[in-house]
Amino acid sequence: MLLAESVIELFTNNFVVFVLAMFIGFEIISKVPPILHTPLMSGSNAISGITIVGALVIAGLHHAWWSEFFGFLAVTFAMINVVGGYTVTDRMLAMFKRR
Repeated sequence: MLLAESVIELFTNNFVVFVLAMFIGFEIISKVPPILHTPLMSGSNAISGITIVGALVIAGLHHAWWSEFFGFLAVTFAMINVVGGYTVTDRMLAMFKRR
C-alpha cells in the first residue's frame, strides 16, 4: 500500500507543477508588449528545445502511464512552440530582405 501512496503523491506533485507552469507561462506571455513578442519568441525556441529533450527523457522512463502521457503532451506543446517560433521569425526576417 505504501507504493500506491507514493505513486499518488508523485503524480499529484508533478500535476501541480505542470498546472502552475501553465498559469505562470500564460501570465508572463500575456504581459509582453506586441512589439517585443517576435524577438522574445525567437529566443525562447532554444528553451523549448531543452524542454523537448527533458520531456523525451521523462516520457522514455516508463515509470507509469501518466508520465508517458504528460511527456507526450510536453513534447507536443514544445514542438508547436518551436515550429511556430521559427515560422514567425522566418516571416519577420523575410520582411527585411531586399527584393
